[in-house]
Amino acid sequence: MNPLPTPAAAGAFAAQQLPRRPAGLSLPPGSAVLPGARARLREHVPHALHQGERVWQETNCYVDLWIELLHGFGLEPRAALAFTVTQDFEGDQFTFFKFPLEDLEHLYGTQVQELAIYDSLETRVLTQALRGHTVLLEVDSYYLPDTRATAYRSQHTKTTIGIDSIDIAARRIGYFHNAGYYQLEGEDYDGVLRKLPHFAAQPDVLFPYVEFAKQARPALEGLALAEASAELLCAHLERRPLINPISQWRAAFPAHLDTLFEHGEAYFHLYAFNLMRQLGANFEFLSKYLLWLIAQGFEIPPEIPAAAQRIASESMVMQFRLVRAIARGRRDACEDCFDVLESAYEKTLPPLAALVR
Repeated sequence: MNPLPTPAAAGAFAAQQLPRRPAGLSLPPGSAVLPGARARLREHVPHALHQGERVWQETNCYVDLWIELLHGFGLEPRAALAFTVTQDFEGDQFTFFKFPLEDLEHLYGTQVQELAIYDSLETRVLTQALRGHTVLLEVDSYYLPDTRATAYRSQHTKTTIGIDSIDIAARRIGYFHNAGYYQLEGEDYDGVLRKLPHFAAQPDVLFPYVEFAKQARPALEGLALAEASAELLCAHLERRPLINPISQWRAAFPAHLDTLFEHGEAYFHLYAFNLMRQLGANFEFLSKYLLWLIAQGFEIPPEIPAAAQRIASESMVMQFRLVRAIARGRRDACEDCFDVLESAYEKTLPPLAALVR
């Protein structure tokens, strides 16, 4: 695969060493996972991708989780955002974008494997935590206190958390979720790990899907990380959609609009999450990623990340317009929004792909 234009000089990278990683995906010093021990809450400041001015403060649970998980172990998650160029329109939604696991292993030496749950969920989580691994568990937000403003003790919704600390005696876990790191205990602990009485009364309920992250080899750093990331971008550009996905959405939108007015506001929130948010957040991350590459010395015209950011902001504009349209009972085809989105896409992906020599 031909590379992107290389940095002006390797010395530019040498002066910009990225944070160094500890030996592996291990617990912070002083954390405890032994039964009967007290688990210490990790001190965690969200990554820059989750701070400052952003159009989309949250994207989807899996991507936000991995950003903070990588950051929590001293890594630069922006290096793994090359996959955002592959997002497509899937007929009724935009691709639910996620970090490819092979990219995480290539850049950071981190392997993600499925964890078999064959008896007790609590026991399997403890076993991996004792080995210094992080368990990625699908849970019900109903038991997550960090979702107090949305789902906690009010709605049953699926999400993924990353558990790196568990104290069985105290019934307490420390976990990554969305844009931060949190702790839960007591009945929430029993709910997340399916230890409440009503779970025992439902023997036919299947175990959740669980993964665990382990360190197989040292992470790339500095120049090697930046060059490997650029190579991944070149590879992912070969996988980009052949047709402008926003044009495909535009063609399908009149029928979508009919459905929105038939089902009302509650359905709109689901629609917005899977279309406007996934599209806008994906391209906001692409913009941040390209700016990171520029900072590493790669010659990318600033107009390209600016166009990607325009998709992020116009997606939000369209979301607000549709909210207003549904509230007023007036159809809005959002033609001018689609004009902006289509044009911005054409100013992002084609010129970016043209840079690959």
